[in-house]
Amino acid sequence: MSPEPEDPRRTPFVENAEHHPWRRFVALGDSFTEGIGDPSPESPGGNRGWADRVADVLAAGVDDFAYANLAVRGKLIAQIVADQVEPALALRPDLITFCAGGNDVIRPGTDPDEIAAQFEDAIIRLSSDGATIVVFTGIDVGFAPVFRTFRGKVAIYNENVRAIAERYDCIVADQWALKEIQDPRFFADDRLHLNALGHHEVARMVLRALNVPNDLTPMQPEPLPRLTWRQARAGDLVWARAHLVPWVLRRLRHQSSGDDVTAKRPDAAPVAVEADQG
Repeated sequence: MSPEPEDPRRTPFVENAEHHPWRRFVALGDSFTEGIGDPSPESPGGNRGWADRVADVLAAGVDDFAYANLAVRGKLIAQIVADQVEPALALRPDLITFCAGGNDVIRPGTDPDEIAAQFEDAIIRLSSDGATIVVFTGIDVGFAPVFRTFRGKVAIYNENVRAIAERYDCIVADQWALKEIQDPRFFADDRLHLNALGHHEVARMVLRALNVPNDLTPMQPEPLPRLTWRQARAGDLVWARAHLVPWVLRRLRHQSSGDDVTAKRPDAAPVAVEADQG
């Protein structure tokens, strides 16, 4: 008696030469997955992002594809688990992306091992129906002066994510190794969220992890302008007033940028494929 064939959705090494096996994609997470930093008036919620770009490619390959995006900006991992896991499972996806914990990691005093325990609980629940699950490592923030202090915590978080992925047969989308986005030109003006170029590169990386052929090509950012020390410091002050101070005030007031925001694609629905402009 020949052995049972392996489920092709449960391995990152599927040979998808013509068609991928997924028909129902649900994305969970925070602002990264919502697509903040990549504004697009044509997209639900007014932001596009890497998940929408991945869905565009997946939808173009099959006739009966549906996509939901439950991610909401500013959410901590406990909120994502509480608010998104069960609604995601109710949509009966066969492909799930789960990126959570980033907002926890950059908060002072948080423990990456405690974050990992919550992460693992979510993966246990999300894997109950056999869907392919993609998880993300955090970006190597060594290039960013504001966030460099969190680099060690991000590294510990990443090792926990990789260990959980190994235990539950998840695909790892490795942002830490994505050197292309370790560059301020791939980030929005707030210096926290990826811009259109950054989201485009993450989409390419996710599709590589899924082994899905696509036509997305690397984007070439404009050269950084040469600034004097005075001009650079003036830019830092503008950034601090516009982005850093409001972020700190929300933390002090126990508020979130996502307090009055709902998921941009709460139901699994067909995708109107957008032309990729970078």
